[in-house]
Amino acid sequence: MTTPALSSTRLFRTTLVWSGIATAALAVVGGVLGLIVAGPSGLWSALVAVLMAAVFLGFTAASILIANRWYGDPLFVPIFFGSVMGGWILKFVVFLVVLFLLRDQPWLAPMVFLIALVVSILVSLAIDVLVMMRMRVSAVSDTTLPTAADVEAGERRGGDSSGPQG
Repeated sequence: MTTPALSSTRLFRTTLVWSGIATAALAVVGGVLGLIVAGPSGLWSALVAVLMAAVFLGFTAASILIANRWYGDPLFVPIFFGSVMGGWILKFVVFLVVLFLLRDQPWLAPMVFLIALVVSILVSLAIDVLVMMRMRVSAVSDTTLPTAADVEAGERRGGDSSGPQG
């Protein structure tokens, strides 16, 4: 027996695809604008910022997709939250380390880096909102409803399948 996929899996895959496309576009636009504004250091600053935002923001969706593989397992909830929270903590620590390493680099144009990073994060958040708004996921999408055979089996046992009587 295979376990059914969670309805959120499709949502996060779509988010990762759209984010990949947006990252490529942001890298081109940010790189060109960084080159115009600050020369080669602006180009590299924009590219590093866009790549950094893409990796760190995609990491959350990827950790959820990986954790979703244990759906149906009795330990799914602790695995899911451990994976996601552990990923967030790891991402935060690595982000700070990368920022400290980049802080005093002579080739880094700080304002270009900051603007490219903020724009990349805002575009990623906009993609998340658009994907969430366009996905058709019902509030009870991961529940199992009784089938006609289940209802008939209940009637044969003498059970009342019409619900509580008032």
